[in-house]
Amino acid sequence: MSEDKVRQFTDFRKRMNERILAEDNQVVRRFFALDTQTYKAGALDVKTKEMLGLVASMVLRCDDCIAYHVAQCKEVGVGRDEFFEIFSVGLVVGGSIVIPHLRRAVDFLDQLESAEVAAPPQHDHGQV
Repeated sequence: MSEDKVRQFTDFRKRMNERILAEDNQVVRRFFALDTQTYKAGALDVKTKEMLGLVASMVLRCDDCIAYHVAQCKEVGVGRDEFFEIFSVGLVVGGSIVIPHLRRAVDFLDQLESAEVAAPPQHDHGQV
């Protein structure tokens, strides 16, 4: 996935989330709020929860979910060695059918890392 595709993925996700949440549907709104609450710090810290989300996404074979959690893990400081341990857990739990998703996850991680090298990270506090 190129840096442009990473940006497209992020922009599309943000735009569509805003569009979906603009609808007057309490079930959808509550589910999105539940998802947000689930990944906040509690008995487990945010980093651990994002790593768990990444493993679950790999096992469920959801490429959009994998890309989202790779980005979130990167944001909370997961290092490359930690990523490959996460990938190992997902692969062992999910089996060989996870391999194509592992390839895309590593490609997405590589793109995030190359974008970091190209431009230092800018944090927009207050964005969820």
